[in-house]
Amino acid sequence: MLSPPTDASDWVLLTDAPLPVDALHAWAATPRAGAVVVFVGIVRDHADGRNGVHGMTYEAYEEPAQRVMTEIVADARRRWADLERVALVHRAGELELSEPSVAVAVSSPHRDHAFEAARYCIDTLKETAPIWKQEHWDGGSDWALGRHEIRRVGEPITAATAPREV
Repeated sequence: MLSPPTDASDWVLLTDAPLPVDALHAWAATPRAGAVVVFVGIVRDHADGRNGVHGMTYEAYEEPAQRVMTEIVADARRRWADLERVALVHRAGELELSEPSVAVAVSSPHRDHAFEAARYCIDTLKETAPIWKQEHWDGGSDWALGRHEIRRVGEPITAATAPREV
């Protein structure tokens, strides 16, 4: 099992190992934090126009993806200066139904900043990181349909880079 950092307030991880979801909450909770928000995205059995999904493969350009994930956490800290701990972890490789594919944990003294920063981290990750998912369903496999142009962290969302609802 992957262990959280012992001497850092940020935890950025791209791995092919199962995500340490249970450890995220414990790591993010500190005496200064009055709120911990944890979001976990899991593999589901359907996708945009596709039923019978039975798994996914996540691929990433590892070094650029980790750089972008680190930028997202740094940008969240600039936007919400009182954040205590921030974790942004993503899985690569073959995943089965109900397996965690991505997780965000944010702690802060107050809940509003924890919620806002967690939402910012997951939304920005999906819009900026070079990480792709291939869906496997009863009739075959293909890349996810919710494609969009990748934008830079901190760059405003435009019609061309806005993610499609899935």
